[in-house]
Amino acid sequence: MYADGFYQFWYTEILFLCLLLGLLYLLEISIDNAVIALQEESHWGLMKAASSSLRAAFSHCVLQVRSYDYHHYLCLLELPANMRKAAFALRAFNVETARAMDVASDPKIGLMRLLWWEEAIDKIYANKLIEHPTAQALSSVISESKISKAWLKRVVNARINDANRDVIELPESIEELEKYAEDTASTLLYMTLQAGGIKSTAVDHAASHVGKASGLLLLLKSLPYHASRNRHFSYIPAKVAAKHGLLVKEGGRSEIRLDSREGLCDAVLEMASVANAHLVKARELANSVPVEARKALLPAVPAQVLLDSLSKVQFDVFDSRLARGVLGKPPLWFQLKLKWYSWRGIY
Repeated sequence: MYADGFYQFWYTEILFLCLLLGLLYLLEISIDNAVIALQEESHWGLMKAASSSLRAAFSHCVLQVRSYDYHHYLCLLELPANMRKAAFALRAFNVETARAMDVASDPKIGLMRLLWWEEAIDKIYANKLIEHPTAQALSSVISESKISKAWLKRVVNARINDANRDVIELPESIEELEKYAEDTASTLLYMTLQAGGIKSTAVDHAASHVGKASGLLLLLKSLPYHASRNRHFSYIPAKVAAKHGLLVKEGGRSEIRLDSREGLCDAVLEMASVANAHLVKARELANSVPVEARKALLPAVPAQVLLDSLSKVQFDVFDSRLARGVLGKPPLWFQLKLKWYSWRGIY
């Protein structure tokens, strides 16, 4: 009898695992096919009357976000239709401005690209046609949702100011990086909420905290990339670097040296702790956030996932495990977690 019970237990466990794997497989298929579905009229009812060129522009936006901002791409798929279209155009705009310096062969060319976007925003609001797919999609969204010009300008200006900073010029404090995150990641959330017609002080406060957490954590994740590109850790504040023995002064300039990997991990931990505090504050506001706004705050989920991944590797940003899957986690695991949060209406 004991043996029968033992085998029955394991049979049940194996059956459950098979069902779970089947669900994950179906989920993976649905995600992989989402970009195709988004191009169909049945999926985007708001685009039924759009011209073929405008449809192509929005498809371009979806593909851009999927290719270069995958974890946020998955978040956008959970949004209601009245936000999703605008959100993809806004995120594609963010991809364009965030990557401008990285894809340019010369920093001056990258800066020129950012200045082009600054001018493009003025042209869009002056109802001038721009032959660029992301700009075309953005123009359509602005005309429909009345997105604030000041917020779009804030994002571009933050990128321009960052591009103008010398690679060896360090931010003085974490507060400077928090402001950068507020002007980029948080502002994207404000515009997405505006596109959905959501006005709430509590939502704005929560979005501010989610954006700051997300922005800070993504800067931490990007440290190895920037170090390999220009051999400088330009996103570690001078005060934090000095506190952990990373700051060296040469020729009247301060520079971060990696004489101690432990010191770097401690600096990353300190910055990650600030991001975590923002996530905690955002979730403390959850009960006062309208249900219809909560899916717009789902970027808190990838922020938490990245925070957990950093913790798992003892905040060593050079650990190769962080580059695996989605923010260091298996893609199916990430997708299931995001779906679970979305279904429960939490962030």
